[in-house]
Amino acid sequence: MIRVLLADDQALVRGALAAMLDLEPDIEVVAEVGDGDEVLAAARRTRPDVALLDVQMPGTDGLTAAAQVHAALPGCRIVMCTTFGRPGYFARAMAAGAVGFVVKDSPPEQLVEAIRRVHAGLRVVDPGLAAESLARGVSPLTEREREVLRAARDGASVADIARAVHLSSGTVRNHLSSVIGKTGAANRAEAARIAEENGWL
Repeated sequence: MIRVLLADDQALVRGALAAMLDLEPDIEVVAEVGDGDEVLAAARRTRPDVALLDVQMPGTDGLTAAAQVHAALPGCRIVMCTTFGRPGYFARAMAAGAVGFVVKDSPPEQLVEAIRRVHAGLRVVDPGLAAESLARGVSPLTEREREVLRAARDGASVADIARAVHLSSGTVRNHLSSVIGKTGAANRAEAARIAEENGWL
């Protein structure tokens, strides 16, 4: 049996996935969680063979949760399953230790096959997303620039951002200027939108 952990914040989606997977003779859903903060504890408790994680969840996001599970249980194969097939998410998921990346509008049989394939030691990636990710390249933003841009997303002042990320106002302005240049945006709001759409944040 392939033991699977499901993590998705939408109860209806999570329940439908669990019901679909439980129909398979060789797959058993051993844990279901709806919050990213619950993923690592559930993985440690149930020792799944495959963790199917949503990218966007409350609490810890799926990419961070993937890195935590990969560090704690390196034998667990991680598949990211998301509505948002953004190239930046794909690159970050692979860096976090995921071996699969599928979008939720894939046919159900593809998801089932993806679980079997990663369990067998293979990688499974949505081909369109892989091609787009290669075409766009990796995120041009540094980790510090992403941190500053995340803090700036809701229109916070430079002083508020500086306090939130523990930097001087001048350093925050420099990072924002760099981000605007790298994204080709007209202002920081547009830069945040572009970064979000590419999965860089």
